[in-house]
Amino acid sequence: MSDARVHRTVHEVIAAAPAGVMYGLIADATRWPLFFQPCVHVEQLDFDGQRERLRMWVTAGESVKSWVSSRHLDVERLRVEFTHDLPAAPTRSMSGVWTVVPLGEHASKVILQHAFTVARNVPADVAWVEQVTRDNSRAQLDRLAELAERWTRLDDLVWSFEDTVRVDAPGEPVFDFLYRVRDWPAELPHVNRADLVEDEPGVQLLSMGSLSLDGGAHSTESVRICFPATQRICYKQTRTSPLLAAHTGEWSIEPDERGVNLTARHSVLLCEENMHSVLGEDTDAVRAGRHVREAMGQASLSVLRHAAQYAIDSIHVL
Repeated sequence: MSDARVHRTVHEVIAAAPAGVMYGLIADATRWPLFFQPCVHVEQLDFDGQRERLRMWVTAGESVKSWVSSRHLDVERLRVEFTHDLPAAPTRSMSGVWTVVPLGEHASKVILQHAFTVARNVPADVAWVEQVTRDNSRAQLDRLAELAERWTRLDDLVWSFEDTVRVDAPGEPVFDFLYRVRDWPAELPHVNRADLVEDEPGVQLLSMGSLSLDGGAHSTESVRICFPATQRICYKQTRTSPLLAAHTGEWSIEPDERGVNLTARHSVLLCEENMHSVLGEDTDAVRAGRHVREAMGQASLSVLRHAAQYAIDSIHVL
């Protein structure tokens, strides 16, 4: 059948990094949103040490695609095989394999293979899938090599932190406040613009203007994945401040016996090339990380406190 034709692509990259480092970056898919530009969010659904199921959200051109992927991790052979259980349209099937080939003690090659079919084999759809696969594969492999070659400094460049506010109120109005980001300019003193597109329920494309601690204005762009059932909003900034190479985060509402804990979690990858120009020649990764932690903590706590007050006010209105 013509619509069952299998299309194949192969891409590869060589990096001055040990094979184990390259494999580790590939195997830990939960960190991909921080490391790889097209990847927005990853939820690990199941994992037994070798086989896992992942729900992934990825930018594809101007849209956000989501699918469930099954992976088999083979650390001895340095291979990760994957299959999309629920591929995103117009793809009918998608599978592939990452293979790491050692090239000595401090060098290795990664080969990324894809095999896919497209419903009815429509030429325009095939061309679109091929281009997206090519663009995303090239971006992932180039970024993989760049990260792997910094493996001795990577731990200093990655920072994760969180802030929590306790409120004696139900979680629903808090989630409502966090979800209605379009209204933040009227609610939050540091936000002066919020342009939102939500063509698919729960998948929000946000462009926001805000003020930093020193009063300077800056703009960011984000993709937000909203989970009303679990009262979480996960996001990735697709346009960050110059000090950051990547920024992912989560707003979560966790109930206890009397109310809820509101938590803002952040993970950032510092932009090593811009640290000196932004913060001065004497800046190192520790100072830059502390600066980011303070700035984001202040902004996050402002959002959390306003969300908490909104929830309290909602109770009083009822």
